[in-house]
Amino acid sequence: MAFTLLLPLTTSAQAANATVVKKSSSGICHDSYSASYQRTKNFTPYDSLQACLDSGGRLPKGAQNKPATSTTADAGTYQRHYFGHGWMDNDKDCQNARMETLIAQSVGQVRFKDTKQCQVVSGRWNSAYSGKVIYNASDIDIDHVVPLKWAWEHGADRWTLDERKAFANDPKNLVSVEASLNRQKGAKGLDEWLPPKNQCQYIPRFIRVVKAYDLTLSATEQTHYQSLLNRCKNTAK
Repeated sequence: MAFTLLLPLTTSAQAANATVVKKSSSGICHDSYSASYQRTKNFTPYDSLQACLDSGGRLPKGAQNKPATSTTADAGTYQRHYFGHGWMDNDKDCQNARMETLIAQSVGQVRFKDTKQCQVVSGRWNSAYSGKVIYNASDIDIDHVVPLKWAWEHGADRWTLDERKAFANDPKNLVSVEASLNRQKGAKGLDEWLPPKNQCQYIPRFIRVVKAYDLTLSATEQTHYQSLLNRCKNTAK
């Protein structure tokens, strides 16, 4: 039995702001630089290209050829495409990093859109941030535990494009959660946001990723993050 992702549509009148990213009925994410932006009339609006891609959308054909910087000249001017254009499919099995994360983290059998098994439409996920059970893949965002913008501001601006792509698609840094909490978190570090539940799983995981990629913490962040770790250690005793 085939499954189809159905997403609510709105009109351009409801999202006329040019900064809105439009996800077309065919699942293509158009930002204001897309040649089809003005022609896309029926769409689901998103606040950013990343949010649209995280919902399962994809870029227009050829968008991956858009240049991305690998220099330090743009430090402080983060753009999502500096980490590549969407989820990668490194092993070329048609399942990109989002789909592989959904498959790996589902605690129940997943179902696919069709027999090609490229796109997951349902399963059973326990949100690592709230404990909520989620069944529809379209209700899930794949969160970067260490956000891309946060990483950019803590040293990733000095990485090559390939290094940033690898970071953005690293399973160690990806977790399936409800879209609302992912967007509430945004690009915040541990000093600005913690999940409502499982904080003492989230905190050490965040710090492990920071250390694995040699990202730089300020003195204030080091002190605060260590105090969070100590709190978790004391709680576990």
